[in-house]
Amino acid sequence: MTGSNPAEGFGTPGHRAYVLNLLLLVYILNFVDRGLLAVVARPLKAEIEISDTAWGLLTGFGFALLYTTAGIPIARLADRRNRVWIIAVCLAFWSLMTAACGLATDVAVGGFVISAFWILLVCRIGVGLGEAGCTPPATSLIADYFPPRRRPAAIGYYAMGVTLGTLLANLVGGPVADWFGWRAAFLILGLPGVAVAVVLVLTAREPPRGYTDPPHMPRPAEVSLRDAWSELLSRPAYWWMMAGATIAAFCGYAIVSFQSLYLQRSFDLTAGEAALQFGAPAAAAGALGTWLMGQAAAALGRRSAGAVAWLAAGGLLAAIPFYVLAFTASSLWVCAVSLSLAYFVKYGYIGAQLTITQGVVSMRVRATATAVLLFVINLVGYGLGPLFAGVASDASFARAQSQSALADGLTRSMCDAAQQQVTDAARLGAAPLPGQDLSGLLAGLPQPVTGEQYAFCLEANAASTQFSMLLTTSLYVLAALAFAMSARRLRHDLRV
Repeated sequence: MTGSNPAEGFGTPGHRAYVLNLLLLVYILNFVDRGLLAVVARPLKAEIEISDTAWGLLTGFGFALLYTTAGIPIARLADRRNRVWIIAVCLAFWSLMTAACGLATDVAVGGFVISAFWILLVCRIGVGLGEAGCTPPATSLIADYFPPRRRPAAIGYYAMGVTLGTLLANLVGGPVADWFGWRAAFLILGLPGVAVAVVLVLTAREPPRGYTDPPHMPRPAEVSLRDAWSELLSRPAYWWMMAGATIAAFCGYAIVSFQSLYLQRSFDLTAGEAALQFGAPAAAAGALGTWLMGQAAAALGRRSAGAVAWLAAGGLLAAIPFYVLAFTASSLWVCAVSLSLAYFVKYGYIGAQLTITQGVVSMRVRATATAVLLFVINLVGYGLGPLFAGVASDASFARAQSQSALADGLTRSMCDAAQQQVTDAARLGAAPLPGQDLSGLLAGLPQPVTGEQYAFCLEANAASTQFSMLLTTSLYVLAALAFAMSARRLRHDLRV
């Protein structure tokens, strides 16, 4: 390609910038489609009537099931075949499955009814299968487009897709859910990915493998899976980083999955209000923090090989007090600012995990190393984190139930439906004024709730979700310690 210079990167500066921004857009759509479910949590839960544990299964394990199992085979394919085409096909597939989430409803098959929950679970499994083909080939492409000295900044820029995607899901998904319903949010945000997939195939170029690596680096035609594992096992920094990233993902996905529910339950907000007032500012702060951490890692990495891991450890530790303040504040403003600060300082670990992965292994193992990393992160972090938070929340709710005579016969789904009914009525100007009797409004529910039971729901829903969030936050300490251990080994592993 005209203008190519391995020392500067593949292609012209303009083309490199274009491809990096296009890959960023793909990653943004990845997290739009991944995060939208959490944004529309309460109206969706109220309609399909599920517990917090089932919600954790839907938001976590349902997605992670095929995301994790398909990641490694797709990455192995990306180490051999055209990475641009792999990303495009996977993008189109997960976008269509996201749109299909909006069509989930009870289906009667003979005398048997398949509930909307199971239909939605299948769609989320499909989203996970498609998204498995995003990051491994994308980071492998970035490594061949940009030379080693520029990779941390480029990968840090790409990593902003996590928070920018979450931002877009909040900015668009929340208001759409308020005014047109949660189903419309999936359709509106899911379908554009198909068009982006076409643009990617038509405009992005596939660079030669290892194009920007130093000339002395060995370039084997192909590395067997056994040899790839042997190389990975010889890099302790990689495995310590994986432990830190997995715990951080466990906490992060749990919090993201239940954050909107916590805000709606604690402050009686609509999905749109929680998204615009809390979710969007926090995501924007996270995007800025991710980018700045990438720049800092690139600058400090010239003096210290372990800087990228130390920055990740420090950011995760710094996030803990901000999260604690956010989940204990009675003020909307204090909660919003604290949540944004937590997002700002913690997301440096995302760029760190990708930079370390791409730096400590040879070029032919990069996609595989990324896929192994994502397999563990998503199986344990994404698969179990939201489920852990849901179980903790339901356990706390059950304890409150056992201590109150008012809660006899109540379920979590009944409480969610009651709160959603009152919130929707207030938004439309049809709810009683504060202090007035709600019995008429609550009596219209499929499963009626008394005014006294509604008061219990308000307190127990908020307290149980708060307990779950604080318990999850405390685990960030372990993530920071693991990244610190990775930093201690990184200098040696980079020389191997």
